Amino acid sequence: MKGLFITFEGPDGSGKTTVATEVCKQLTEMGYEVVHTREPGGIAISEDIRNIILDPKNTMMDAKTEALLYAASRRQHLVEKVFPAVAAGKLVICERFVDSSLAYQGYGRQLGFDEVLSINLFAIDNTYPDLTIYLDVDEEVGLSRLSDRAFKDRLDQESIEFHHRVSEGYREVLRRFKDRIKIVDASRSKEEVIADSLKLIREMIDD
Repeated sequence: MKGLFITFEGPDGSGKTTVATEVCKQLTEMGYEVVHTREPGGIAISEDIRNIILDPKNTMMDAKTEALLYAASRRQHLVEKVFPAVAAGKLVICERFVDSSLAYQGYGRQLGFDEVLSINLFAIDNTYPDLTIYLDVDEEVGLSRLSDRAFKDRLDQESIEFHHRVSEGYREVLRRFKDRIKIVDASRSKEEVIADSLKLIREMIDD
C-alpha cells in the first residue's frame, strides 16, 4: 500500500486528540500500519521546541519567533518521522500541521497568511497532506471545552479576540485549500465524528 499523510485540524476544543486516537486504534485493528503523531512535537527535538513554545512562563516570546519555532519543529518532525513512515507505506495521522500556523500565527498573531505560508513552504519542501480532516465546531463550544482543561498552555490563555482571529484564519485556510480538506461537523457525538473521519480516510486509502 502507498503511504499516506493525513492531518487533523480544527480550533482548540474541537476534539482532535480524542478523534485521532480512536481513528488510529480502529485502523490498526483493521490491519493497517499506522503512525499517530502530533505537532508541535512527535519526536524528541520537536517536543523540546513544543515545551518552549507552549510554556506559560515565556510571555516575552515575539510573534515571529513563535512562527519560526513552529516551522523548525515541523521540519525536524517531517524529516525524522513523517517522510520515512510514508516512504515505508504507513499511514501517518498527525494532529495539526501547517494549517495551524496559518490560522494561529498568520491570523491569531496577525503576521499575515502569506508571510507565515512562505516561512513554512521553506520548512516543508512544498509537502502538503494527502488529506486534511477539519473538525468544525462552533467557536463558543470549543472555548467552553477549553475552559474545562486543568492545565492551560500559553496559547490556551490567549484572549477571546485572539481565538476569534484564529477562527477567521481557519476560514481562509478552508477557502484556499478546499481540494485537500474535508470538513466534519465536530459538534455531534464523539462516535459520529470518529465514524465520519474513519470513512473519509478509508475512501482515501481505496482511491
